[in-house]
Amino acid sequence: MSITAGLAFLVLMALCVWQIERLFWKENLIAEREARAGLPPVEFPVDVDKVNPDMAFRAAIAHGRFLHDQEMYLMARTMQGSVGYQVITPLEQADGRIILVNRGWVPDDKRDLATRPEGQLQGLVDVTGVIRIARPRHWAQPENDPVKNQWFYVDPPHMAEEAGGDLASPYYLEADATPNPGGFPIGGQARVMLPNNHLQYAITWFCLAVALVVIFIVYHRRPPDSSAK
Repeated sequence: MSITAGLAFLVLMALCVWQIERLFWKENLIAEREARAGLPPVEFPVDVDKVNPDMAFRAAIAHGRFLHDQEMYLMARTMQGSVGYQVITPLEQADGRIILVNRGWVPDDKRDLATRPEGQLQGLVDVTGVIRIARPRHWAQPENDPVKNQWFYVDPPHMAEEAGGDLASPYYLEADATPNPGGFPIGGQARVMLPNNHLQYAITWFCLAVALVVIFIVYHRRPPDSSAK
């Protein structure tokens, strides 16, 4: 029993240390995101051959003309408990190529373009936001279905192909909270702040380790069972 208790104690303490390491990692990640998002906007990068991880969440500005009729929808996105979509719209550049812009969230009853005509900005526009790097599909995510215009993760090359244009950048822009006419889409959906519960987890594992030690000591110090004689 002593060996089992000792191994269990080591496992619990290892989990505690791991969560503390994750805490410092998450705090640094949040600080980096906040710092990049708070810098003056740079021109959105185009003609980039290799993705630079340090560009993620960097404040940026893009210029072009929205192709509203080529909107794409990220599925099952919620906002304050309401289910809806995030609108990905190609932004056509002067040379005809496109970059992708996540303009923000719309509720289910505002998916149809006809329900939000005011938000269909026309002509040349400037869009501010943060640079995002598309993440690979998670194993638990469904496959994208371009035929039904149902996208579960951002896939810039495939999305550009569906929009009928050449991609100008491997990055995409997530628009900031600058209000759109008519109220939709609602920008500012980039998660600069991340959940950070690692301290609570570390405390939980530490408390379990302490409880195990207390139980072990109490068990081995209990008086002999006289009825066993």
